[in-house]
Amino acid sequence: MRHLNTPLIAIARQSLGDTMTRVGWSPSTIFDAQLALVELLVNAWRHGATPAPIVQIISVDRSLRVSVTDESPIVPSPAARGLLAESGRGLQLVAGLTHRWGVDPQERGKSVWFELDGVA
Repeated sequence: MRHLNTPLIAIARQSLGDTMTRVGWSPSTIFDAQLALVELLVNAWRHGATPAPIVQIISVDRSLRVSVTDESPIVPSPAARGLLAESGRGLQLVAGLTHRWGVDPQERGKSVWFELDGVA
């Protein structure tokens, strides 16, 4: 398990990539997971008003769970957006790139997470 308490996307992406590479995930799946992670980080900054969200990466057996914890108690939900909308599709992207995603309320804020099954 790794904890990253940094607003730097590059460090979070690299850590996730290193973890997934060591376990044997394919480069395309690693790219997808990194993109999903970036979406969660940006949401934590933009909507969670958290300058340094906590990133947790857990790799157990053939599964991966990545969570981003911010300080806002507001639970996100995917919203229908028009074709010309310039934002608001991040959670839909996360859902499309991963096997599952969800939200766990915390004592202070929430953790938004995604999971991948099976080293691919």
